[in-house]
Amino acid sequence: MRYVDEFRSAPLVKAMSARIAELSERLSRPVRFMEVCGGHTMAIHRFGIPALLPSQVELLSGPGCPVCVTPTAYIDRAIELGRQPGVMLTTFGDLFRVPGGEQSLEVAAGRGVDVRVVYSPRDALRMAGENPDRQVIFLAVGFETTAPTTAATVVEAKATGVSNFRVLSGHKTMPRALRALTEAPEVAIDGFILPGHVSTIIGAGPYAFLAEELGLACCIAGFEPADVLQSILSLVEQCVEDRPRVDNRYGRAVRAEGNPKACEAIARVFEPCDAQWRGIGMVPASGLDLRDEWKAFRVPPPDAALASPESGRCRCGEVLRGIIKPPQCPLFGTRCTPDTPVGPCMVSSEGACGAFFRYSS
Repeated sequence: MRYVDEFRSAPLVKAMSARIAELSERLSRPVRFMEVCGGHTMAIHRFGIPALLPSQVELLSGPGCPVCVTPTAYIDRAIELGRQPGVMLTTFGDLFRVPGGEQSLEVAAGRGVDVRVVYSPRDALRMAGENPDRQVIFLAVGFETTAPTTAATVVEAKATGVSNFRVLSGHKTMPRALRALTEAPEVAIDGFILPGHVSTIIGAGPYAFLAEELGLACCIAGFEPADVLQSILSLVEQCVEDRPRVDNRYGRAVRAEGNPKACEAIARVFEPCDAQWRGIGMVPASGLDLRDEWKAFRVPPPDAALASPESGRCRCGEVLRGIIKPPQCPLFGTRCTPDTPVGPCMVSSEGACGAFFRYSS
């Protein structure tokens, strides 16, 4: 707790908190800001940022955790593939315990499915080279941040002639999901704390519609707790001044144009496709599927029409949309804990339920 106390007592933090409180008195009504990055969610709860804010400013957690928004159909499809003879599944560790319709990859592995945890898609490619008699399938999830490495690995697989490497793409892109959130009637959002890692890839431009068309305050933030508090101050200032814009407060890592080479890598290998988001539903053109040129490395995705329902009374979908906060789910802290997770928001280290359980409950 020492670092939390040091953060709260820092002069800059006290000054920003006081300024937010001062400006909030000029708001015509309470405002709600949503962060859409799991790293921000962790910082917010770990450092108790909500307690530093006046009652007129409320924070909501959105769909910023990649594995949290991965639908049950994707997990079910992966397990279906893993049951086929000669197939090896490779996955990032945070997907391992995410529930599908009936079971997780962890449970499936205990029942004989060959599932290997990797740290990068290149690990999966190496395994494919070492096991030429196996079909090695990489479960590719994540936003624009991880898609370039998947793209580069597919290119490398073709260049090196590793023909038994496959990709089940669950990659998603953030801007269209943000539009879908603003169009949902359940929650009124006044501004977004925009994702830092995604923004290093795509830059600030793709978010312009939020401010220019929808009149929402926006701020790209870094991951230090002071970065997050500074972004909240920016959002409050924009609301008070009624001058919405995309404010980049993460200039040490995010350029206006993003990372052109990474974007080119994505565009070379992937093309937009409709994608199912857990908790949000089908979002047009928000996914990434391999282009025809790379179809030899593509595993057909799941049929969204056959998706399994969410588990029992789990309300992760509502948490991801900002409709409820984690403690409002009847399973939170009882049947659903980090040791016995029912929903993906409790599984992932970046999930809102996991963060709230560890630091705010």
